[in-house]
Amino acid sequence: MQKRTLLEYYVLDVFSNTSYKGNPLAVVFTEGNLALEVYQNIAREFGYSETSFIYYSYEHKALRVRSFTSVGIEIDGAGHNLLGAVCGALLKKMPIFAQQQEHNHFVIMKNDPTPLTVKFDPITNDPIVQMHQKPAIIKQEIPTYKIAVALGLKIEDLDSNDYVPTIVKTEVAHIMVPIKNSQLLNDCLPDNKLLIEISKEYQFEGFYCFAITKEDEDHIAEARFFNPSIGVNEDPATGTAAGPLIGYLTQKKYAKPNKEYKILQGVKLKHPSIIEVLNRDYDILVGGSSVITMQGELYV
Repeated sequence: MQKRTLLEYYVLDVFSNTSYKGNPLAVVFTEGNLALEVYQNIAREFGYSETSFIYYSYEHKALRVRSFTSVGIEIDGAGHNLLGAVCGALLKKMPIFAQQQEHNHFVIMKNDPTPLTVKFDPITNDPIVQMHQKPAIIKQEIPTYKIAVALGLKIEDLDSNDYVPTIVKTEVAHIMVPIKNSQLLNDCLPDNKLLIEISKEYQFEGFYCFAITKEDEDHIAEARFFNPSIGVNEDPATGTAAGPLIGYLTQKKYAKPNKEYKILQGVKLKHPSIIEVLNRDYDILVGGSSVITMQGELYV
């Protein structure tokens, strides 16, 4: 009988410091690259929106991360897949920054270096990771009626007085979709076929639907994210979309630069997640905490 390779894994709830909230992510620890089919099989077996695979590269002096969706598509970008991977490595006490300069910490996502800022909770000593995204680029506006129909909403349910559906990109291009209130946001029933058609027509990935919250709330907006084109019907927390949203709101003068805000996501899925965002002059910070919920071993 052929000997099988044993790999350790964590399941973390990302953008949360409480188990069974946030966005669940499997983080698999490897000794190097695996065959593409192995990555895809493991990601399919876990069934989460994304699974990340990590190892420390002494050659590149950095943690290397690759992430796959449950339908086998490899993704990049500074989202929950990267934040959870870094938190998993740090919680496992991997010295991932030992060969790097103190103020120049980074990991390699797929093949691209992504800068990070890491601090530790003074009470729990758990890592709090901020991923540095590029400044937001405001791209194309999409007709409101197309988006409304695809989301099962009326045109007047979208907050078209102040905002219109707009494609925004930091690491990945997503469309920001304003909804009048949280109730309408959580009542919408997307048509995945129409969502895929629109995203292909206008060449963007996911739909980040958001409702601006009242001033007495501790978060600036509540959001839902749909990206059926890569097998993610709905995601509880999406860092690659939260960055574009705060960039968009800052350029619209609703949010202030250099001020930290929070975005609430995942309520409909009963996995509430808190994403911390900050729009600076030269980049956007997207961050939060993660907690280990499960750990185990798998065989290849």
